[in-house]
Amino acid sequence: MLPATSKLCAAISYRHLRNMTGLRRQAAVAISQELSRLACRSPGPSTWIHQVRRRSSLLSSRLEEKAFSEMEMSYIKQGEEALQKSLRILEDQNDWKTETVAGNGDKVLSKVLPDVGKVFRLEVVVDQPLDTVYGELVDNMEQMGDWNPNVKEVRILEKIGKDTVITHEKAAATPGNIVGPRDFVSVRCSKRRGSTCVLAGMSTTYGAMPEQEGFIRAENGPTCMVLRPLPGSPSQTRLTWLLSIDLKGWLPKTIINQVLSQTQVDFAKHLRQRLARPLPV
Repeated sequence: MLPATSKLCAAISYRHLRNMTGLRRQAAVAISQELSRLACRSPGPSTWIHQVRRRSSLLSSRLEEKAFSEMEMSYIKQGEEALQKSLRILEDQNDWKTETVAGNGDKVLSKVLPDVGKVFRLEVVVDQPLDTVYGELVDNMEQMGDWNPNVKEVRILEKIGKDTVITHEKAAATPGNIVGPRDFVSVRCSKRRGSTCVLAGMSTTYGAMPEQEGFIRAENGPTCMVLRPLPGSPSQTRLTWLLSIDLKGWLPKTIINQVLSQTQVDFAKHLRQRLARPLPV
């Protein structure tokens, strides 16, 4: 299957075949089917991470219908870079230390990386199907401030193709104003390959959104959320959230670590509450 798929994708790269939409669609379907088959055969974390990482760049760069400007392409590449870096971090299962384990089984782990700093990993199971969780986190991302008290606002500044967006996020101040208001400008990349969804992002610069008065411009990334159906229970979703943030300003590391790990635990709680509400008509 893979040799045939490779030949089909290679044909797309020739200039005289670039406008053959049908061929592109066949390539996308073929790769998607192959990923699904491999995922079913071996559901271990290293396998699905490898497959998503190896094919995401190929699909996004060759299957887009629209020609992008140089600036748009730079944002697309940044999103891809965030996805690739995040998955490489998650793929390495060594040296993770437990930060928090909630009574319901939600777990926050952490490790220190030489070129990134301290990163946090949330592992939870949500009692909702993948499509529902994906819709809330991707399609309705601008509504996150309505249900997550740690988020004041999420606004999409620009959409680039079907996978990439530029966002501006305002974080709410922590209780007691221990950590004052922060904001972020991020490029986000969403990929859906078979039964696995990856939502990756990292900080970027965007001329139309300079630093805002009253906020410290913090930086994030690489960061990502991975969604997969719980094996044997398609009505539940396993969510993994890799968090990497530089809050800027002068803050003791002990406070930063406490705030970030608690932010992840709180996120899981508020997400469940949001998904448990009946959808508005």
